Amino acid sequence: MIDTLRKWYDRYLTREDSVVLLLIIISTFLSLWLLGDVLAPILIAIVIAYLMQGAADTFKTWGMSPALSLTASVLLFVGAFIAFTVGLAPLVWGQLEGLVREVPQMTQQVQALLNSLFERYPSLVDSTQLNELLSSLQATAASMGQRIVGFGLSSIPGVLTFAIYLVLIPLLVFFFVKDQEHIMAWMLSFLPKDRSALDDIGRQMNLQIAKYVRGKGIEIVIVGAVSYVAFAWFDLNYTALLALLVGLSVIVPYVGATLVTVPVVLVALLQFGITTDFYWVVGLYLVIQILDGNVLVPVLFSEAVNLHPVAIIIAILVFGGLWGVWGVFFAIPLATVVNVLLVSWPETYSGTEKTK
Repeated sequence: MIDTLRKWYDRYLTREDSVVLLLIIISTFLSLWLLGDVLAPILIAIVIAYLMQGAADTFKTWGMSPALSLTASVLLFVGAFIAFTVGLAPLVWGQLEGLVREVPQMTQQVQALLNSLFERYPSLVDSTQLNELLSSLQATAASMGQRIVGFGLSSIPGVLTFAIYLVLIPLLVFFFVKDQEHIMAWMLSFLPKDRSALDDIGRQMNLQIAKYVRGKGIEIVIVGAVSYVAFAWFDLNYTALLALLVGLSVIVPYVGATLVTVPVVLVALLQFGITTDFYWVVGLYLVIQILDGNVLVPVLFSEAVNLHPVAIIIAILVFGGLWGVWGVFFAIPLATVVNVLLVSWPETYSGTEKTK
């Protein structure tokens, strides 16, 4: 056992860059674990900076100068932010409040529908237990509705934090994009000069994460916009809210799409009943999900690291358990980082460095 551990140590932790890489991983993990809430605006700014840099690189390919491409990218994202804040956010919030208010009535409709099914098929499920469950859900929804509708003085600290983020995040994003070379040079100055393996891992991680973040941003916009058009075509209730949920669901593969299907089908069922419009809405929604998984995702992520579905689910469970919502949001990039580390970790064989 001791010989096995010694061989493992000699193979993976005898190089200087291996030790440095291990220290970086440990310090990063501890920072996110202990200071996750404090670092949240920095993480958000990094994600947006990746998106902006992608737009700026695209503008450069069109013949724009670096300064002009950066300016165009900033104006594009500022316009998108203003449009979301002024247009979409209030609409979604209003629809969310309306949905919460109607949840008790919707629960009663579902209960009546299920009761009619139980009368036809009495041996299917114990109606008493289901009624108790629906009553519990109705009470929970009513409590949530009171908190959302009663959004007031008790939420002032959260509002102030959000207002600070509105100022802080754009500043961070701007400087991350504008001074990325200087920031990277400053960070690299703390690393050993002989760091070929670290540089290789850093390039791969940056490439994979950049492709993932930019591809996922495009996927959210396309899926959300197409869902909005499809729902609006049939005048489905809470169109903006449901389309936003469908767009954001692509952040968490498999799990997100499964969860968001429930409100879409439920709202369509209660609005249209078992009619042709209901089948059309559900059918179009399923077509959107199929096209997203089989056409859009392969196009956007064809050159990114392919993770097995089991690895994705494990990553969501592990990182979500460690860091909550943020862990779920960054589960795939973190899993990609882990995959790059496992593949590219610097090794030593009998005193000879492994060539990557």
